[in-house]
Amino acid sequence: IEVLNTDAEGRLTLADALVYADKEVGCESIIELSTLTGACMVSLGKKVCGVWTSNDDLARDLEEASKVTGDKSWRMPLVEEYNDQLKSKIADLTNLGGRYGGAITAALFLQNFVDKKPFAHIDIAGPVWDDKSGATGFGAKLVTEWVSKQGK
Repeated sequence: IEVLNTDAEGRLTLADALVYADKEVGCESIIELSTLTGACMVSLGKKVCGVWTSNDDLARDLEEASKVTGDKSWRMPLVEEYNDQLKSKIADLTNLGGRYGGAITAALFLQNFVDKKPFAHIDIAGPVWDDKSGATGFGAKLVTEWVSKQGK
C-alpha cells in the first residue's frame, strides 16, 4: 500500500483486521464500523451512518436492523470506476483516492481486503459523537440486532 496521506492511517489498520477476519476467523460475512471519513458527515450529517456494500442481502439485513434499533443508516453507492483513484505506480494500491468521492474510495479501499464474503463498511463518523453529550454509542444496537439475526 502506498501511503499518500498519513491522516488516513486508520484504514491501514482496518485492512489488517479485515484480512484476519476473512482468512482466520472463518466468518460467513463481515461488517465493520468505523469513523473513517469526514466526507460521510458532509453527505449524511451527524445523525445517519453510511453503509457501503455490494451485497443486496446484507444491505437489506442492515437496513432492517437500522429500522428496528433506530440507529439511522443509508446505503451509499460503490462506484467501481472510482477504484482508478486508488491505483499506484509503485504499490498494489494507495490508501487515498482523489479529492471527490472520498467516502466511496475509502469503502472501495477496504473491499480489497475481503475475498468473496458479504462485506459492509459502515461509516459512523457523524452519529457516534454528540457535541453536547459526547459519545453516543451509535452502532452498538445496530450490530447487536444484526448479529442476533444471523443463523436464524
